[in-house]
Amino acid sequence: MRDVLTWREPAPPAGTMGEPLARGRFGEYGGRYAPESLVEACREVDEAFREAWADPGFRGALARLLAVHAGRPTPLTPARRLSEALGVELYLKREDLTHTGSHKINNVLGQALLATRMGRRRLIAETGAGQHGVATATAAALLGLEATVFMGERDIERQALNVFRMRMLGAEVVPVTTGSRTLKDATSEAMRHWVGTTGDAYYCIGSVIGPDPYPWLVREFQRVIGDEARAQCAAELRTGVPDHVVACVGGGSNAAGTFAGFADTPARLVGVEAEGGAGAARGRLGVLHGCRSLFLQDDDGQIVEAHSVAAGLDYPGVGPEHAHLRDLGRARYVTVTDDEAIAAAVRLARTEGIVPALESAHALAWVIRAAGDGDLAAGSTVLMTLSGRGDKDLSTLKELL
Repeated sequence: MRDVLTWREPAPPAGTMGEPLARGRFGEYGGRYAPESLVEACREVDEAFREAWADPGFRGALARLLAVHAGRPTPLTPARRLSEALGVELYLKREDLTHTGSHKINNVLGQALLATRMGRRRLIAETGAGQHGVATATAAALLGLEATVFMGERDIERQALNVFRMRMLGAEVVPVTTGSRTLKDATSEAMRHWVGTTGDAYYCIGSVIGPDPYPWLVREFQRVIGDEARAQCAAELRTGVPDHVVACVGGGSNAAGTFAGFADTPARLVGVEAEGGAGAARGRLGVLHGCRSLFLQDDDGQIVEAHSVAAGLDYPGVGPEHAHLRDLGRARYVTVTDDEAIAAAVRLARTEGIVPALESAHALAWVIRAAGDGDLAAGSTVLMTLSGRGDKDLSTLKELL
């Protein structure tokens, strides 16, 4: 079923995408639903992050790493041929051009620096598409830390290249054989492992999910995407601010970071989910992985398995701030099928010479559909975050095309 948008004026932006309310709440979402053994660990992360984020020395060190190691700022690329065909002005925020090939490095460098500041010597992470795992392994190697990455057995099979990259970088990759053997189960195993290792390990979560302070912390480390894009749009777009800001959403970190730069503007924010993993579009209120948000559930409240050709979108829920933005009417959440995403990836490759990650191709697929359906007015300016490059998905595309 396709989503048809009925546009309304954005809700008043005041107060959106700032610091969460007491107890890590974004409206009715968020919170710290953690086992007793992790409550103190989350509190320590919260205190350490607040102290670090207020420290110009910490932020300066992170900014330098993002520049000299990750390759920031990333460019804003006009998609000229595709724009002409669609009748809109499409600009791509090129997170695929960062070191490691996706936006994940922004968050991981921040959390790895925080872990070092806290005296932790080992990073724990979960990964689906493998990009967060690669970024974690990269940051660990750079800073002299150990890394243990949990990954679903199914994702290990379809993301073999990234598994090899993690191991080459020195990380231990732990296969997860329970449940759907994808991102949800990898996250569960990583959190269980953290319970017994809080004294020496830091849980480097990969998206805007999990117990407080992680949804806020990850969004702030990813805010660099939106802040850069805001300045680039002001310099390069005839309108200064794009009419639409679009990003793919699994847990939702690249979208949260992008939206944060435009929350106080008139830009319409659009999060694009996989048809088989539409937590924001079709989820129900529930608790999973330490936070209250929207999740795919059956009538008994049991989590329903998600599906997407893009491993990074194969998650049955959405971060709590996205659920809040949806309720406010500040952002819209729509879905795209596997076939639409694959077709969009091919089209971008053949019109702009860019092979996107299948996650990013979902966002592009919605832009293509919306331009054709009239949901995007002719001549609209559209900023789309291209969250990662498609090298990791070539074997999947080779089988499907």
